[in-house]
Formats: sequence, C-alpha cells, structure tokens
Amino acid sequence: MQGTGPIHKVLSAVGDEAWLVTGYSLVRSLMDNDLLGRTHRDPANAPRSRTSALFGGPIGDFDSEPTDHARMRQLLQPHFGPRHMRTLQPKVEGLCAALLDDMERQGPPADLLTSLAQPLPILVICDLLGVPYADRDRFRHWVDDAAFSPDDDISLKGLEHLLGYGMELVAAKRANPDDDVISRLCDEPDLADFEIATLAMQLLFAGHETTVTQIWVGCLVLLSNPDQWQTLLHNPDLIPKAVEEVLRAGMTGGVGVARYARGDVDADGVTIREGDLVLLDPGAANHDPEVFTDPDRVDLSRTGAAHVGFGYGLHYCLGAALARLELKTVYSQLIPRFPTLQLCTDPATMTAGFHSLSHGLVELPVTWG
Repeated sequence: MQGTGPIHKVLSAVGDEAWLVTGYSLVRSLMDNDLLGRTHRDPANAPRSRTSALFGGPIGDFDSEPTDHARMRQLLQPHFGPRHMRTLQPKVEGLCAALLDDMERQGPPADLLTSLAQPLPILVICDLLGVPYADRDRFRHWVDDAAFSPDDDISLKGLEHLLGYGMELVAAKRANPDDDVISRLCDEPDLADFEIATLAMQLLFAGHETTVTQIWVGCLVLLSNPDQWQTLLHNPDLIPKAVEEVLRAGMTGGVGVARYARGDVDADGVTIREGDLVLLDPGAANHDPEVFTDPDRVDLSRTGAAHVGFGYGLHYCLGAALARLELKTVYSQLIPRFPTLQLCTDPATMTAGFHSLSHGLVELPVTWG
C-alpha cells in the first residue's frame, strides 16, 4: 500500500471510513498539526477505529481541546524531565537487576515477557506515580477491558472501574501525600480530583503497556539477529543507538489512537474534511523505503532520519525519556549477564496477542548456558 502513496481511504476495524497515513513525511507532519485531535464536534456519531473505549473514538471536549492539551503537557512535563529521570535511574537499574537475579536463580528456560518485559515497566510506573504494585492485577484487568475489549459494554465498564480506582488513589494521596506524581498533582490548585484521576490513569496505562511491548519486541529483534546481540556485548557504547534502531525496526504496523480533523486539512494533495477519522501508522512510516535504506534490516550503525515511534512535535510522547531509560537499562544488564541467551522457538511461530496497543506477543521463551 505504501508504494501507491502516503495516504489511503480505508475502512476501520468496525467498518467506518478513515484515512490511513503510512508515509514517513506525512505521518510526521500530521503528528505536529494542531488540526488533528482526539475530540469530535458530534462524538455520538463520529466514525470509530475500533470498539475500545480508550482509543476507538473521540475523547474530550471539542471546544477546549487545544487549551486542555497544552495545559496537560505543561502540568506533566516536569515529572518526566531530565532531573526526575536522573533521580529515577538508580531505582530502574535496581529493579531490573533484581528481576534478572530471579530469572537466573530459577534457571533456563525462561519467559522474558513474565520475567522482565512485563514486571519492569509496571514496577517503574507504580513507583513514579505512587500506585501500589500489589494492585497490578486489578488495574491491568481494567486496562485490558477499557483499551482492548471488542465488547462495548465491557470496554466502558473497564474504563469506569479504572477511573474509580484513580479517584480512590487521589483520595488516599490527599490524606497521606508522598513524593510521587499523583501527590504532586494534588498540590496543583486548579486541578479537580477527577482531572487528577484521569491524568493518573492515562499515565498508568501509557507508562507501562507500550513499554512492555517495546522491551518484548526489542529483545525479540536482537535475539533474532545474533550478530547484533554480539555487537552490543562487545560494544556496549552502542546501546543508545541500538535502542533507537530497535524502536524503529521493531514497530512494523499499528495505528494507535483515533484522531479527528478539527478542520479541513491538506495532506499531500488529499483533502481531509473536518470530522474525518485519521489513522496514523508510525510503524509503516518507520519502514518507509524513501527515508530508510533497506528498512527491514536491523542496522545499529544506521544514521539519518529519526523514527516516529514516540510521535513528533505537538504529540511527542511525554514518557519517551522514561521508556528510553528502561530500554537502555534492560539491554545494558541483560546482554552481559546472559551473553549466550537465545530463543527457544522460531520467532515466526510466536502467537500474536490481542491485548496490546502496539502488537506485543504472548510469550518470549529463551534459554542460555
């Protein structure tokens, strides 16, 4: 499809018309276009990308969206800035080391999903936000329902439970504040409790679900390319570049959240009308052969354009620095501790999991020794 142009009229998973954008330059420019948003003038009749209550349709108030978005980023940016990441780094390193200790103690074989990729981001985001890790099974169940259930009622009920849980956390932090993001948001004079709960639950989801997948996919990509694994073993200074290349190469498709045109938009000669559903595909953009030479090859020496896995411009991911910190920590510890790590099965035979925004897989069986 990409070879016939960067934008195409398609039907979404629920049969609604949408614009699918796959070309790198156009995806990047639309990510930075304030005429694309998450709201719609007529939300009840808006086209949907899927049934998900979180991602399938419009969310928020159309008239106030630009102001709300700018305010949200201004409130949250400091909590994910360089100072907080430096403070968090020893914690992330300690959590990762402890998980690898457990994996080594239990001996091969192991599942990297349940041993590392899943628990690490959840532990980190719980610590950052001030969410009890003991509640992980509860909130992950609600997140799965809200974000991924094909049943409208289940998806809405999951969102309702998730926001209710957020309100419980806000009440607890107001009574007993701590040094965490939710407690600091409670100190903001202009934020209502429901706004704090909504922001907190959005961060709880975004801060772990996609990073679980990024760690999973990153390990799969490197283990599927043993020469690159060995390169990083002997040249650990290449790990920051490896993080970026794996984020680019590992994302092969997926359209994420539904976006809507707030006005008519010209997209490479195509007019997107106000209210139209727009699906941006960063995975396809990251494999655009006009931008990335031999795009399907993992090349740790690759230079040139940056990937759009974390978005761009107005919609650049607030948690990008946190995700990079976790990925760098994983590669820096996993590779030297398990230099002979290898997959137990052909990656082509692995089963894709439905419950993932960015198409993670169910298990990642590995062995070593």
